[in-house]
Amino acid sequence: MTQFVLALLCFLALHSVPAVPAIRTTLIQLLGRRAYLVLYSLVSLLALAWVFHAALRLDYIELWPPAPWQAWTTLILSPLALFLLIAGLISPNPASISFRGKGGAGAITAITRHPVLWGFILWAFGHVIANGDLRSLLLFGSFTLFAVFGIAMAERRGRRRLGSAWPSIAETTSVLPLAALIAGRARWAVDRNLAIALLASAAITAWLLLGGHLALFGADPLTMAAVS
Repeated sequence: MTQFVLALLCFLALHSVPAVPAIRTTLIQLLGRRAYLVLYSLVSLLALAWVFHAALRLDYIELWPPAPWQAWTTLILSPLALFLLIAGLISPNPASISFRGKGGAGAITAITRHPVLWGFILWAFGHVIANGDLRSLLLFGSFTLFAVFGIAMAERRGRRRLGSAWPSIAETTSVLPLAALIAGRARWAVDRNLAIALLASAAITAWLLLGGHLALFGADPLTMAAVS
């Protein structure tokens, strides 16, 4: 448990760096924006791998018995989460997390102005439901809460950073997915980054279902969904 707590704290601390403008600005000035993003992404992946490694070493303690509908929850939510995550990272988005620092808001922001964080929420919450054990609750529950608080922090930071430009951005986007589209404040659109995200998420999902998830984590989602 100690290693898991340390790994999780390291991951959370690392992902708090972008929320501190002074630290983020200093690192970008020292490394350059591209080098900063590459290094930050690499370290983030290593920290995430450590968290999963530590979590898998914990004892399995069942909280509720598995059922096919729980696995189907993950099968539905995870591809959506992957799409939001990829689209959010590669699309310009002045209001939230993105690898693209310049340019107007991408088409993904019509769905939600925090696609990356919503991707984490859907992915983590789906895995809590499907797995039903204590270590999954600790692991994915922590990710879910972190992303929820991340949205609140991003909203506050966006208002402060964008100033007078914030109302026009907020008017055509929404925190809750699809809310701006349903209200008529945003219009459906497809741009190049959205198309890339759709194709990439479909390809990764297919690979995971055809054996990738089993190879990485020792669990086959399709088998779990078929269990009666």
